[in-house]
Formats: sequence, C-alpha cells, structure tokens
Amino acid sequence: MIEVWILLCAFVIDLIVGDPRALPHPVVGMGYVIKKLEQPLRELANRQWFQRLTDGRTSTSVAKASSGNRSLKLAGIAYPIVLVGGSFALTWLLLELLARIHPWLAYGAEVWLISTTIATKGLADAGMEIYRLLKQGDLPKARYALSMIVGRDTDKLNEGEITRGAVETVAENIVDAILSPLLYALIGGAPLAMAYRAANTLDSMVGYKNDKYLNLGWASARFDDVANWIPARLSALFIALAGVVLRRPASRSLRTVSRFARLHPSPNSGFPESAVAGALGIQLGGLNYYKGVASDRARMGDAIHPLEAEHIRLTVRLMVVSSTLFVIVLAIVAALLWS
Repeated sequence: MIEVWILLCAFVIDLIVGDPRALPHPVVGMGYVIKKLEQPLRELANRQWFQRLTDGRTSTSVAKASSGNRSLKLAGIAYPIVLVGGSFALTWLLLELLARIHPWLAYGAEVWLISTTIATKGLADAGMEIYRLLKQGDLPKARYALSMIVGRDTDKLNEGEITRGAVETVAENIVDAILSPLLYALIGGAPLAMAYRAANTLDSMVGYKNDKYLNLGWASARFDDVANWIPARLSALFIALAGVVLRRPASRSLRTVSRFARLHPSPNSGFPESAVAGALGIQLGGLNYYKGVASDRARMGDAIHPLEAEHIRLTVRLMVVSSTLFVIVLAIVAALLWS
C-alpha cells in the first residue's frame, strides 16, 4: 500500500493539470503495443499445431470454424498477460531504478505515473465542451465533440440525444477513468494502477463483441470486467453521496441502481449510469446506432425531467464530487491501516 500523500498528490495533479499534450502518455505506448501484437496473435491462432491445442482435429467446415474460434480465444489470452503483466513489471522496474538514484525521484515519478491513469480533468473538459456547444446552439460541433468520446453514430442526434451520450459516457467513466485506478493505486502503487490502465486500454481497443474481436478480445474484455467489478458497485454509493452534497436525492439514486443497473449489457457500466440517472431524475439508455447498425439498450431511470444540456454540467459536478469523496475515503482507510 502506498503513502497516502502520493495518492492525494496524483489526484490533485490530474484534477488541475490533466494530461498535457507536450508530455508522453503511457496509454499511447500501450495502444502501440496492442496494435503491433494483433497480427502475430492472429497468425499464431492460424497455425495448425496451435489449433490442435484447442482439440480441433476434425475436418468438417463447422468443426474447423469452431476450432479457429477457440484458437483465437486461446491466443487472445496473451493480450492481458503481455500488456497488463508487462505494464506492471516495467513500472515497478522504473521506480526501483529511480529509488536507487534517490528516493524522491521515485516518489515524483510515482505521483506522475498514477496521475496519468486518472482522467478527472479530461472527462470534465470533454463533457463541458459539449455542454458549451449545446448552450451556443451549435449542434454540428456538439455532435462532432461527442463523436470524439463515444463509439455511436452522432451525425443525426438532437440536443437530447447528444446530452444522453455525454451523460452516459461521463457517468460510465467515473469508474474506468477515476475510481478504479485510484483504488488499484492505493493497493499496489503506480505499478498496479498502470496494470489496470493497460487492462482498460485493452478493453477499449479489442474488447468488442463484433466479428473482428469477439474471440481474440474476449480475455481482455473479461479481465476488464473483473477489474472493475468492485469499483463499479462502489461508484453507485459515492455518486449517491455526491448527490447529497449537491442537494440531490440519494434515496432515488440508490433505488434507480437497484431497479435498473443489471439491465445494462455491461456487468459494470449500469451502476454509475443508473446512479446518475436517479440523482438527476432523467432516463438513460435507448436506441443507439453503431456504423448504421441499431442497438436498443435498456432504459435506466424514470424520465422525471427531459434531457437537456444542463444535465451534462450536473453530471460533471457529480463526477468531481464523487471522485473527491472517494479519494478522501481511500486516504482515511489507508491512514487507519498504516497507524
């Protein structure tokens, strides 16, 4: 478990500075490795000797296809092993080498590395940019800004649907981009926080349930689901607490989680999204299009208020307050354990 002040400094640095474009970001390197690994893993899965490992010895076309799918799944296990394990090992080695030069070099590097795994300011800036464009009535630019942070088609969305996309993305990323890396940083310092960020980056790049990545990316998707399981459920509590601070009904937020969270196709994303929906008295979910293909997701929350740009600003406030409460509680827990 790391020193409490390291965690707090990392959180404050991200909250104030964010991710300066002039500095290299570890996620860029992770993305490069993921792309470079894909073709070798697909070639490995096509090797006859590798397919035999999956017990695909029969010659029928159906059996061969099944064997190929199993081979891709087996090859896909290498993704989290290489990237998550490698990120942990490289970060640990870097900090060890810096500590041998001077302890404060290692401390400074750990603070910075942990701050790169958090994205409070980045999320807030992205959400507020869409909010400002909507308030200015500039729908084309608002659609484009939303397209930078979501995978759904945005070219025909009205203000309410743009708002829904922004609120859902900010809410979901309260877990992925803030609470999870903070929790893992507390437990295992920068190495474990960086390992989590690698797992999350893998899921965002290859964890899709489409023809291309359904098999190759299954291990990465499942690994990310497991890593976020506890933080996602904690997020519902802290979003409700943030609602209290912002004079929003915590009971309605928690009731909404209880009713709707498990309807979401993701085992984790429904918790922060339904908590935000309940806190704001809005309904999330509905019909999205991905490259022209319709995807109708379960509705979460009661539509007490129609979706409008102001709900983006309120969601950003819920994100900042819930994250701040979370890091304070983590610091208190760490201080009690250290005492």
